[in-house]
Order: sequence, then structure tokens, then C-alpha cells
Amino acid sequence: MDKAPLTTIYDQMGFEVDVPLTPRIISLVPSQTELLVDLGLSHNIVGITKFCIHPKELSKSKTIVGGTKKFRFDVIRKLQPNLIIGNKEENYQDGITALQQDFPVWMSDINTYDQALDMIRQVGRLTHTYDRALEIVNEIESGFERLEVIRPPKRVLYFIWQNPYMVVGANTFIDDVLSKLGMDNVARHLSRYPSLEREEIQKLEPEVILLSSEPYPFKQNHIEHFQHLCPQAQVSVVDGEMFSWYGSRLRYAPEYFQTLQF
Repeated sequence: MDKAPLTTIYDQMGFEVDVPLTPRIISLVPSQTELLVDLGLSHNIVGITKFCIHPKELSKSKTIVGGTKKFRFDVIRKLQPNLIIGNKEENYQDGITALQQDFPVWMSDINTYDQALDMIRQVGRLTHTYDRALEIVNEIESGFERLEVIRPPKRVLYFIWQNPYMVVGANTFIDDVLSKLGMDNVARHLSRYPSLEREEIQKLEPEVILLSSEPYPFKQNHIEHFQHLCPQAQVSVVDGEMFSWYGSRLRYAPEYFQTLQF
């Protein structure tokens, strides 16, 4: 670990983090792993999770340190990182607390589009790639500014799980993205990721049902089931990464959204 950190900063959760001059990074979040690569930091990454699937070739050259909810502490200690990057929602508190005892851990906390852009800028700052981070942010902002918003707004339910039925509710990144598309999330009055019974879903009367490809792998064969549940709704399977990955993949989201037919 670096003897003389360049500076001390605060992460998005308010933790103090000593920023190393030459980072040896473990990334515990797939979307942030991809961001690090796009910031030109592939050679600084020493460890990733088994869910860090972009870019595909990265897992062949980096050590897998477990999943996002279960870390392999023995492997992490052997790698001796001087910077670990995680996320409040995607990682688990006990694991992060344990890592903070031995390593600098920078945490993101993202519930909105603006917080996602702030995360990109902050990661650029802490890894000394700020200019490149600003380029990525500018590209994302330009894409969303050109996005054609749905008018009038349509009532939507965004499903992330099937048994039980789980949807996206209030104070979530996906909810904010849906609003940018001009969609009215009819579960916005509920908790972050509420479980719903069939009758509750029907009472919400969605005009559009979106079945995310992750974390539950909804596919085309699930459409008929939901169409039967809500005959009035237009049902589609969508790329969950485009709605939920809050790193540099946001550059491609607006173009993808424009291909969706509502």
C-alpha cells in the first residue's frame, strides 16, 4: 500500500478515502469496472467480481475476488490493493466494513442519473483520469439531451424478478431513467424494490410492462405470461444493462431507448 497518499477525499457515502498516486484497484461493481476500463485503467485493475462481464476479455487477465455480495477476503488480501471501489446497493455492508479495516474503500451511492454522472467525475478525480471522465460525462449528457421523450407519459411497471413478482419503485436509478424517457412509474409510491401480488399488479393498470434481462433473466417466452396478467399492457423484454448500469455504458443507453417502441 502506498506510504504517502496523494490526498484524502470523501466518497458518495461520506467516507474519507486516502487516494493513492498509483492505484492498484479492486472493483466490486460490474458497471464501475467497465468505467475504469473506459478511463484507461485496465492495467491498474488487479481484481474484479465474477459478474464483471464487460469488457469480456477482462476476466481472463484479472483475479476474481468473489461476487458482489460475497467477497473472497483471502484473495483480496493477497492482491494487496491500495484502492477498492464499491457501491452501497450492490455490495453488502458487513463485507465493505471488513474491507475498510485494511484497505482504502471508495463507495458510490447512486439513486439518480445526476448521481451517476457525479460518480463518473469523482472516479476520474480519484484515479487521476478526470479529463477522460469529463469526456464520458459530456457524451452521456449529449445523448440524453437528444433523447425523444414519450408524450403523453405512459404508465409503466419495470419487473426485475418473477417469483415473487418484484418491480422497481421509488428512489432508484432505474426509476429516474424511466422518468427521463417520459414514463410514469406506477410503483413510484412504493418502496425501492417492492414485491407485488397479482391483484396488486392488475390494480396499478400499467400501459407498459418492461421485463428486465437482469437480475432475473426474463426472455421472450415470459411475455405471454405477463400479457395474460395485464391484457391491456404492452409487454417487452428490455436490456437491463441499459436501464441499470450507471457507468460509461450510459453512453449507449439513449440510442438503445430510441429503438424501443411504446
